[in-house]
Amino acid sequence: MEAFLKSITPKKFRPNTLDASLWARRLARSRWNSCYDARVKMDGFPPSAEKLGESSLFKGWWYYGVELLPGQITKGIFADDVPLLPRMLLRNFDLAGADCLDLGSMEGLMPTLMCRQGAKSVLATDATYHCYKKMAALKHYYGAQFDFQKIGLMYGLSEKLKHRGGFDFINLSGVLYHVFSPMHVLAGVRPLLRKNGLMIVSTNITTREDYSMEFNDRGRLQTERNTFWYLSVPLFEYMLRFFRLEPIDCLYHPYSENDSVRYNKDTGAAYLSVVCRATDDVALASDEWAAETARVSWEYTELCDYDLLASQKTSSIGYKRDPDARFSNPSDGRSIDLSSAIRLQGAVVRATRPEDSHLLRLSDQS
Repeated sequence: MEAFLKSITPKKFRPNTLDASLWARRLARSRWNSCYDARVKMDGFPPSAEKLGESSLFKGWWYYGVELLPGQITKGIFADDVPLLPRMLLRNFDLAGADCLDLGSMEGLMPTLMCRQGAKSVLATDATYHCYKKMAALKHYYGAQFDFQKIGLMYGLSEKLKHRGGFDFINLSGVLYHVFSPMHVLAGVRPLLRKNGLMIVSTNITTREDYSMEFNDRGRLQTERNTFWYLSVPLFEYMLRFFRLEPIDCLYHPYSENDSVRYNKDTGAAYLSVVCRATDDVALASDEWAAETARVSWEYTELCDYDLLASQKTSSIGYKRDPDARFSNPSDGRSIDLSSAIRLQGAVVRATRPEDSHLLRLSDQS
């Protein structure tokens, strides 16, 4: 079986150490991408504004607003002044020479900006191929070079992406509230991050001061059919630190009454985007329970691939802002306390310029 698979697998997809099952998965993934690429090439991309405006590509549903040709902007689902917090934080990253992973990429706005900020490699992902042609359009019109992998449900990602080795930067934004188990997702993603690497984790939150998650029963928080959990800020920070991620920066956007989809007056619903630095140990000072749980718990040891995590090389990725001393965590002096940051830093109420929004323009570099 191994000999057969080796004979039909392109050399670039069969390093010597791969077993037969991994060869098969890579071959299948390569063939699926090739099929979609062939279909996209057959359809082509309109070269003129007139033809683009008449195309199904341009007229179809888009998550982001994207300028494909000068003055030709697709209609995304967000109002012009809704801020895209992970994008705003991304400007502070030194991505030169970095290997980057974007989870839940939709049409590829964030991967395109990662490329423009100097990343060495970028892997875009999504559950299905639902935005593949639109992603290909961004790569075409923006000259962006990044890869794509369909990953299905957001569980077991360290196994699904182990062939990539590791990443200096991972963007996990707008995912945790779409899954049954946010901790399962974090456990799968964390081993993919290199030592000293950086991750943006962004999700819907409530302003409760306890350690809790609010379930979206009856769609009372949001009627979107794939939205399940809103985390309290203390629990969100605890989960990050539990998976060896120290918060070093954040941005906070409270949902207003103008946002009829996401506003909830009873919970103080908001969006919180956090930059985290990878640490070697559970980042919870004096919390013996967390440290011991990470060491012996069946869930932690089975779902978080410690061997892969421990084998990661050290990243040199830089971040251009030091943690704000006003809300520094007193236990370590190098990370921040999220509840204090929200209280003292203030909110990003609206996007005051297009480059802070969900709109991507041809001239945008970040």
